[in-house]
Amino acid sequence: MKIAIVILNWNGKKLLEQFLPSVVNFSSNEADIYVADNASSDTSISFIKEFYPSVKIVKNKVNGGYAKGYNDALKEIKADVYCLLNSDVEVTKNWLKPIIEVFNRDENTAIIQPKMLDFKDKSKFEYAGAAGGYVDLFGYPYCRGRVFNHLENDENQFNDETDIFWASGACLFIRSKVYHQLGGLDEDYFAHQEEIDLCWRTHNIGYNIKYVGSSSVYHVGGATLQETNPQKTFLNFRNSLLNIVKNVPKKWFLFVVFSRLILDGIAGIKFMLELRPIHTWAIVKAHFSFYKNFFKFLGKRKKLSKKQDYYIHTSIVWQYFVLGIKKFKNLK
Repeated sequence: MKIAIVILNWNGKKLLEQFLPSVVNFSSNEADIYVADNASSDTSISFIKEFYPSVKIVKNKVNGGYAKGYNDALKEIKADVYCLLNSDVEVTKNWLKPIIEVFNRDENTAIIQPKMLDFKDKSKFEYAGAAGGYVDLFGYPYCRGRVFNHLENDENQFNDETDIFWASGACLFIRSKVYHQLGGLDEDYFAHQEEIDLCWRTHNIGYNIKYVGSSSVYHVGGATLQETNPQKTFLNFRNSLLNIVKNVPKKWFLFVVFSRLILDGIAGIKFMLELRPIHTWAIVKAHFSFYKNFFKFLGKRKKLSKKQDYYIHTSIVWQYFVLGIKKFKNLK
């Protein structure tokens, strides 16, 4: 099986200096390593050529962000499996072997995520993916090991292998044939939750997505947009709504869309009460952008698979904010 690890880079020389060594040291025997450069203006390329000549470079003509950056680069890369790896991820010894074993064993598994821990505090799960992602009935994402902003300590409770709903875009393995069958990432998202859309569409054509806890990586996180950035609030709320329009099963569609708009309004009120009106305004802008893009994304709906058991009929908002449930194992 030919694996291509593809690191997207834009003016990230410092991150490459810090994190590329672990990727090269622990991956070179099993995979080809690429840096997909999004038209950087720093010395990233010359640094790679000088110190890591074994790393292949794909030069994108423009900085098209995460989705377009990968779509452009992966057209140039031949492999059985792509690993979309953030430049702020430290990998560990033998991290690839468990992933390859699952791909070889299960032909219907299209996407895999390893255990994702916090680089800044390696005892905790990392926000972006933790031990694999899910969405609730209303399209809100959460993870094993991370429910909203509550992060669990890694106590080996998620060292298993299991089916999940979505894999983190910070470290996502995907069969190349599935990636191209789906048309890659949706470039209209700009950033945030495009990997959830990719995974949702993967389910919709009948494939499985797995978490493999015997493989671990450490992710810095927040390197693109900090949690306190209202632009991140805007993108998360807008793109989550767009995910619903593209992917929610027909029988739930109207109920989920209207419910989400109401729940988002409540979230906006909560931000106001917390004296964070800039985030309330970000939600308002997210909704106007959603209305503007509604019919465009409605047109992107494809035939959905009859396999819809991955879609969890519960409310994570109710359980977290009303019932006070913080840990994944206690969710109903």
